[in-house]
Amino acid sequence: MASSADPSNTKLPDGTSSSAPPGTGYPDSEYESDSVSEDSSFGQKDKDKSRKPGDNAFRQQRLKAYNPVLTAKTVIPLLIAIAIVFVPLGAAMWYGSSRVQDMAIDYSQCELLASSDHFSEIPDRFTDFNFRTKDADIAHRPQWRLDTDESQPFDDERKVCTIQFEIPNRMTAPIYLFYRLHNFYANHRRFVKSFSEDQLEGKPASLNTIKNAVGENCSPLSNINGTRIYPCGLIANSLFNDTFSTTLSAVNGSSGDFEMTEKGIAWATDKNRFKKTRYNHTEIVPPPNWYKMFPNGYNETNVPDISTWYQFQNWMHTSALPTFNKLALRNDDDALEQGIYEISVGLHFPVLPYNGKKYIYLSQRSVIGGKNDFLGISWMVGGGVCFILGLSLLIINFIHPRRTGDVNLLSWNKEKAAADEKAAAAAEAATTGFEKPNE
Repeated sequence: MASSADPSNTKLPDGTSSSAPPGTGYPDSEYESDSVSEDSSFGQKDKDKSRKPGDNAFRQQRLKAYNPVLTAKTVIPLLIAIAIVFVPLGAAMWYGSSRVQDMAIDYSQCELLASSDHFSEIPDRFTDFNFRTKDADIAHRPQWRLDTDESQPFDDERKVCTIQFEIPNRMTAPIYLFYRLHNFYANHRRFVKSFSEDQLEGKPASLNTIKNAVGENCSPLSNINGTRIYPCGLIANSLFNDTFSTTLSAVNGSSGDFEMTEKGIAWATDKNRFKKTRYNHTEIVPPPNWYKMFPNGYNETNVPDISTWYQFQNWMHTSALPTFNKLALRNDDDALEQGIYEISVGLHFPVLPYNGKKYIYLSQRSVIGGKNDFLGISWMVGGGVCFILGLSLLIINFIHPRRTGDVNLLSWNKEKAAADEKAAAAAEAATTGFEKPNE
């Protein structure tokens, strides 16, 4: 009697035999190499790679939520309440801002328009006043004169613009003197990232660090012929370097001189950021635009100490808008009395080549900061809009009231009700023998 063939024992073409699972026809070796189900490490690896969020209420978005129902009884009182809060606060902010007295004088054209031997009146388009006295009542219009500072070693750095102006009302302390730049785009991405935080903190950063650091680095002004620039970067290189006399000199004895100081013009937190450098003077060179300030480079005594250089600290805070103010001088204790004053401005920072403007800006301070009418007006406008909307909704709700929370007003329920009504009409027609006319 012939024995039945064993399907698990398969004869291969080369004469060898191999066991394979019944019904497969594959050799054991091929079957095992193609198997996935028997590879225990594969399932564990797939499990490790799973990106399924954790099974909790937060990740699976099962947290309890409150969805307020906006009804006339809730929306109208809310709008009126916002108006009641916003309008008085906006009016108070606007009033506080309107009490601030300030003065701005554009001196960009001084070296072109001012006379060198006498004072001449500054054109009205270059001045802006906000005093309690009307502009027409100011007897002494602002004037300027172009003087020369012979102590400057470079001829093009000797120009000084002397400006006279009248303060028609007493200005109470504190008094701030700012410089204002117009059309200076300090928010350019390449500009704002071009500095070394390590250098500002006093660390002797290597050339590779200040040149190639990820994020903020001094490119493209990190070194000159392999020597590190200190302070490096585009921001430091473009430092505003016009100078202002710290005394507002009284003219013709109209009042006393008014002294101001550079102390306290920087942010209080800057003392923790700006530190004296630990570089040796032989390891660094000044930025290219500072060559007139340091014509012979750095030596043992003239390396700038940025921990006490408040003008530099202010400049390193870049502004978001192309027109901005930077604090230059201040007096926190004394009032600026009525009279005619004079200030001297050393002209070193060019603005005409890029169609810019530069101003001196003298101002007080209110409870919300400097003069800013927009803030108070925006609050009043926002409150007024809320009041108008609330009043309009109140009138509409009074004339055409709407039932709230009535599910019968939902569109799908309306369709179902219409279908039910139609079916009832058809049933009634079948019972009575005549069809109900359409209304």
